[in-house]
Amino acid sequence: MTRVLVVDDQFLIRAGLVGLLDAASGFEAVGEAGDGRQAVRLAAKTRPDVILMDIRMPDMNGIEATERILAEAVAPAPRVLVLTTFDLDEYVYGALRAGASGFLLKDSGPERLLAAVAAVAGGDALFAPSVTRRLVEAFAHQASSEPGAQPPPDLDVLTTREVEVLELVARGLSNPEIADRLSISEATVKTHLNRTMTKLDLNSRAQAVVVAYETGLVTPGR
Repeated sequence: MTRVLVVDDQFLIRAGLVGLLDAASGFEAVGEAGDGRQAVRLAAKTRPDVILMDIRMPDMNGIEATERILAEAVAPAPRVLVLTTFDLDEYVYGALRAGASGFLLKDSGPERLLAAVAAVAGGDALFAPSVTRRLVEAFAHQASSEPGAQPPPDLDVLTTREVEVLELVARGLSNPEIADRLSISEATVKTHLNRTMTKLDLNSRAQAVVVAYETGLVTPGR
């Protein structure tokens, strides 16, 4: 059973998502929050597997809420799936940078939403990697050059193979595709990726994609 916390400042959207999850086999809505502060409190209380997180909310937005939840979470940390109206939204980029596992457009159908929640809960692949990659390309250079921006981590701590895996993840390849490309097992790919995320202090595959672009390992258009 995948336990889901729903966060959105619009009551009808929250109610619709909760109803969809409770009616579907294998999912359970464990709570709903109307703003980021309430989301932080409920995430600590209910310890969901996945959080459906709206971005633009009053008081505390979804980016700050994502940062707080992941920083304070007791392992295993929940996976955050961002809900947004636009596929090229700088706020979504900020959420991915903060550690969200992926994002989904609000006009997606019920089957796609449930599939996205299941994919994020499984942690095997970033949902819609091509769209996420396009989003990162659009905002990575801009965000990293802003005054006060945190510098990207140093990739020198990675082995050559870990760098290769990170680059292919950023290019949107799945674990089986990376295994085939590098002639290694899928389990070995997961090991390299997990070690990379530990060394770079990353929370999600999406965050790894962001780092690959911000460090210049992968550049837009290549």
